[in-house]
Amino acid sequence: MLFDERPKERREDLYDREREIDEIKGNVGRSIILITGIRRIGKTSVLKVALNEVDIPAVIVDARGLRRNYSRADLYRLIAHGLTSSLDKLRDLISGIRVMGLEVELSWRGRDSLSLIELFDKLNERKIIIAIDEAQRLRGPQSNELKDALAHSYDNRNITFILTGSEAGLLHDFVGVEDASSPLYGRFYFEVKLDRLSRDQSIDFLSKGFEQLNLRVSEEVLERAYEEFDGIPGWLTFFGNAYSSGISLERIKIMAVRTALEELKNMIRDNPRRYGLVLRAIAEGKRSWSDIKEYVEEREGSMISSSVLSNIIRNLEDMSVISRYEFLDPVYREAAKLLE
Repeated sequence: MLFDERPKERREDLYDREREIDEIKGNVGRSIILITGIRRIGKTSVLKVALNEVDIPAVIVDARGLRRNYSRADLYRLIAHGLTSSLDKLRDLISGIRVMGLEVELSWRGRDSLSLIELFDKLNERKIIIAIDEAQRLRGPQSNELKDALAHSYDNRNITFILTGSEAGLLHDFVGVEDASSPLYGRFYFEVKLDRLSRDQSIDFLSKGFEQLNLRVSEEVLERAYEEFDGIPGWLTFFGNAYSSGISLERIKIMAVRTALEELKNMIRDNPRRYGLVLRAIAEGKRSWSDIKEYVEEREGSMISSSVLSNIIRNLEDMSVISRYEFLDPVYREAAKLLE
């Protein structure tokens, strides 16, 4: 079903992404593949469909829930959980890894400890894909061990790493192929970029989704939904589910903005005041660095240094919230107007 909000796993349930799926499948012989695109664009669905269509065992490590400043224990538990979820496909590959019943256990210290380099070496016995969803969340003090292991495994022909990221700048920073201090400096990756749907594709997607539910919706409503959600599949799916349940478009928009507002607050929680002012300035139409600076200073009643403002704008771009003083998601733009 097109309006199923869970990540798709079959091509027939996914709208349009043939090119991206085929690009991933055609490059699984490479060491590292990146899948990038803004939030709700469908990266996880494209990843899962592609993995289901290649005859290669795969491990999916979901980093979305990883806390900031995570510990080494958190990292090992995350990877162990991914291995456990794919245990039925990996039985013959993990003979040297501790399995307790239906769970994989990884020890990071003591007699039974296993480094990530050693783990990946054990998995290198035959072809395998290790996918990390929202891999930019792995940035932090513990990231070097993982990057060392990725660099060590780069030349292993049997392992392909697929990293997805909604915050493209931060994902590129995590991989660090242009950072001389990174273990992956100078290495090549293949990148698959997911774009939003066009107007015609969005209306076709919505029409087919409602058709599957035996509902007929006017062209005017479909047009307005496209204008509000701008071809972002996750928001279009959100709209389709809610509208088919009898909720008005205006109410759906309010619900979406509230969701986006909480996400924005979480993203800027380390410095909510200043980041909030910058986001509000852009949401209210400020389209230059100097206009944003003036807006922030007027509301703070004090100067903001040029370097601090530039750093905030650069970080928001790296998080794929804005680009060239424009919001990449219109729902986030409306949510930013509500930041205090």
